[in-house]
Amino acid sequence: MFALVADVEKYPQFLPLCEGLSVRSRRERDGKTLLIADMTVGYKAIRETFTTQVLLNPAELTIDVKYIEGPFKYLDNRWTFSPAPEGCVVNFFIDYEFKSRILGAVMGSMFDRAFRMFAEAFEARADKIYA
Repeated sequence: MFALVADVEKYPQFLPLCEGLSVRSRRERDGKTLLIADMTVGYKAIRETFTTQVLLNPAELTIDVKYIEGPFKYLDNRWTFSPAPEGCVVNFFIDYEFKSRILGAVMGSMFDRAFRMFAEAFEARADKIYA
């Protein structure tokens, strides 16, 4: 599951609302990979692109996402993966706030629903790849 989530370039193929994702840079050091990535999300006529720093740490089975720029005041995101008898337990944490109250009002509830849909999309992708 770590590898599936770490493969950010594939997100537009299966994640709802993800219209594009490009990796600006990739650096590897001490078994970790640091990405700078731009993600474009869209809903109806609204499109927003934001930039994050993504730290992939396979030894600790964690993915930490740090917000760099875009429509948010802040965005904190962390994935952790733990082996389990049935495969893997995935913990996903995200906290964010939009800079604009208007954008927050329009996009906020949609983003909350989207993050729940993301979990289902990752599960479906894992079933397709690992089944």
